[in-house]
Order: sequence, then C-alpha cells, then structure tokens
Amino acid sequence: MNAFDWHRVLLGDVNTGFLGEVVARTLMAYVVVFLFLKIAGRRGVRQLSLFELVVILTLGSAAGDVTFYEDVPVLPVLVVFLAMIILYRLTTFLTERSGRFGEWLEGKPFLIIRDGVFELKALQSGNITHAEFLMELRLRGVEHLGQVRLGILEVNGDVSLYFHEREDVKPGLSILPPEHRESLTTADREDLYACEYCGHLETLVHQQALPCPRCDNPVWSKALCNPRAA
Repeated sequence: MNAFDWHRVLLGDVNTGFLGEVVARTLMAYVVVFLFLKIAGRRGVRQLSLFELVVILTLGSAAGDVTFYEDVPVLPVLVVFLAMIILYRLTTFLTERSGRFGEWLEGKPFLIIRDGVFELKALQSGNITHAEFLMELRLRGVEHLGQVRLGILEVNGDVSLYFHEREDVKPGLSILPPEHRESLTTADREDLYACEYCGHLETLVHQQALPCPRCDNPVWSKALCNPRAA
C-alpha cells in the first residue's frame, strides 16, 4: 500500500463513475424520506410521536446506507419504505380505533403544575427533569410559578401553560436560573419562601431552618409575586 495514494484515500476501491451513481442514489433516498414525511403530515420534530420518530430513523438509516455503499442494492430499500408505510398506516388505524393502544404507544399528557405548585408524581416520573421543566417555563416568559394556573406536559414533550389572570397571580417559586435567585436553607428574615423543588409556600421566621413539609427539600428561595409582563 502506497502512502498518500489519493485515489485510495478519496475513492477507495470504486471508480470515479460511481460518483454519478451516488448522486442518483442520494436523490432516490431523499425522495423516499420526503414522501414518507408528506404521508405522515407536515409536523415539526417536536410534534412527532415516538413511533413516527422510530420510523423516520429507520428510513434514514436505510436511505443513508444505499446512498454511498455500492454493494447495497436499491430495491430492498424501496421494500423497506413500502413496509414502513403499511406499518405506519396500520398503527395509525389501531391508534384511532383503540384509545388504550394509542395511550400505550404514545403515552398521555399529564399535569405537572396545579395552581402554582409542582405535582410531585409528575416530577418523580422521570419523563422530564426539574431543570428542563424550569427552562421550558422560562422560554414561555414565566418568572415564577404563581403566574401559572395549570401546566401540562404533552406526549410530544411540549408544555401547555394556562395562566392566572393578572389580578389573580399568587406568590410562587422563582424559576430563574440559580445565579439569579438566592437559595437558602436558613431564613435570613421573616418572609414568605418557596420550596425550590416543589414550589410549596411557607412563611419562615428569622434563622428558621425547615425541610419542606410537602417534599422534604431543605432549600428555599424568597417567593415572588410579580404579574406577567403584558
């Protein structure tokens, strides 16, 4: 083997004519995946169900292999595409006919905030981390939990929020990053504090250290009560 054999480095065992075939294979793979996405409907990645994501990844793998491996024939990839279409249609049919099957396949939305406080079961489910959910709230312009009446985690991972009216906003846990809120295990003065894990509110007196009676978390921050910006 010769060092710096550029034909070997760039093309390996194939000849330059195969590059034209790569272009044709790539076009075919592009059309296959595009047609599936058209059949599945125009939806963003965040809106794809778990099953749809698995299908697209499978198609992507098959389409990717056929584009530049000369020993991968085209016809089996088309068979994969047809099989996936049939499987997708069958799954969609079963999902529409059976709510239980659809719930098993895609999961179901669940409540994660109720009246300005986190639902402990939702936090402990492991579907989303505490930090991730706080980030989702910040992206929606939320400053503290007291602004939120209901928060629902949808099956696609998106978050639906329902807010209190401006005059009904309650004190709540600041959801700003840790460097922008003061975390305390001992109250520095008598005030209303929010548990940094579940959002439970408690009035603490000076120098009082109290684990949250709701989730046993020892860390608190001062509750905020600002209304949402218009």
